[in-house]
Amino acid sequence: MSSPRPPRLPPLGKVAELIACDPALLDVTLDQLRTLLVVRETGSARRAARSLGREQSSVQKQLDTLNQSFQRLCGELLVVKQGRGRDVLFTPTGQAVVNLARSTLTEWLNGVSDCRRRLGGMLTVGTTEFTLGFLGRIWDRVADELASREVELRVLHVRTKDFWAKLDSKQVDLLCGGFASIAGRTDLPDTYDFIEWHRDGLALLTNLPLRELPTPTIGVERLQTLPLVIPTGGVIVDFLQRWYGPDYRNRLHIAADIDDIYYGLALLRSRLTYGCMVLSRAIGEAVLDGKLPGSPGFRLIDFADDFHPMLELVSGVFARKGERDQYELTHPLNVMWEAFRQEAESGQFPSL
Repeated sequence: MSSPRPPRLPPLGKVAELIACDPALLDVTLDQLRTLLVVRETGSARRAARSLGREQSSVQKQLDTLNQSFQRLCGELLVVKQGRGRDVLFTPTGQAVVNLARSTLTEWLNGVSDCRRRLGGMLTVGTTEFTLGFLGRIWDRVADELASREVELRVLHVRTKDFWAKLDSKQVDLLCGGFASIAGRTDLPDTYDFIEWHRDGLALLTNLPLRELPTPTIGVERLQTLPLVIPTGGVIVDFLQRWYGPDYRNRLHIAADIDDIYYGLALLRSRLTYGCMVLSRAIGEAVLDGKLPGSPGFRLIDFADDFHPMLELVSGVFARKGERDQYELTHPLNVMWEAFRQEAESGQFPSL
């Protein structure tokens, strides 16, 4: 029988380099680095202390300790006081350490989250405001199991313009939302798994008097002449870009830009803006039904069939391609996915 192979040791130079680390560097803690970052973001020890829930003297002591350590290591302080009421000044060394601290803490947090995700201890579900109901529909199926296994479930509000970035960066594990697709197709990048929930078209919600806009439908050319209230990003912009090109803003009459649907509804209700708000038909119907803030003067106008390509808003649940296959069927990601799949197959869709 052959003798056991001796353990592989790192090159002597690497060991010597680690052993030779200056004690001043080894004494720096993650808590000190976090404090430094908060001071950088807030501008002062006083404001950082308020954010951290600590005494100002505690934060100042950490800054003084870091200053002493890095003056010894690099020959320059990290931060310098500038007088009462003024933000502290970060030296070039201080800014360099801030950058290192930010990347270090981000890598640690991401690494810990990856471990918890892999072991089934944490799951993050992202939803838009109008797809939160998807999660509500399956909650009774999964709540007891997740609670018994002490799974930390996080629900994150995600705007449609941030969809793919949130999923790709692993800030969420499952995503409830929608995207623009050619009617009857599912034009989705093959980097995602997808459960289709339902399809919907666009409509115009308007406060324009009937005499100014008497038609029940709007075509591609007429839409260009109407004062529009549209978001600055997200799925609605995807529709407009595919119909009018990347310079759609120069081809349309944009009366107001909005970041939030409620602000758009408020603009139309106030009559500060007269025009048409581009939204999904389901949301428009919810406004007219009183489920969302509306006005007696609001009307809903359909899009005609001359838009090319004809697009639909396809809603459902997304996950990173193939990630579920890496886990057992009992992993929380697969438990949630299966509950969403069963609910989608039931054909009973939540209303707004």
